[in-house]
Amino acid sequence: MTETWLNKVNWSADGLVPAIAQDAASGRVLMVAWMDREALKRTAETGEAIYWSRSRRKLWHKGEESGHIQKVQEIRLDCDADVVLLQVEQQGGIACHTGRASCFYSKLVHGEWVEVDAVLKNPDEIYKR
Repeated sequence: MTETWLNKVNWSADGLVPAIAQDAASGRVLMVAWMDREALKRTAETGEAIYWSRSRRKLWHKGEESGHIQKVQEIRLDCDADVVLLQVEQQGGIACHTGRASCFYSKLVHGEWVEVDAVLKNPDEIYKR
């Protein structure tokens, strides 16, 4: 596959682009992460979400430790070419490292953040360190 499509992405000064993972079936936003050129290229090649971990400074294959891999159904680029949208099938139904379905589990209610989504699996059971 020719890689000229990667040149169309409006990469940030540090070579990254935000990537939104959305459940392909329900449309729910599962998480937001970052991708560098290699992560986006490998995601397209493998059909599984691969991100750039800013904290670890390395590529991160989603689910490499937890088993909660994201099977990519579709990759889209927004109108400004500076955000990637991945429509995914979330393996195991858990996208968040907290053991929840989505990283967006807190809702603003009367000026307070309230956790409104249940933990589906204890993170200690997911990440055996």
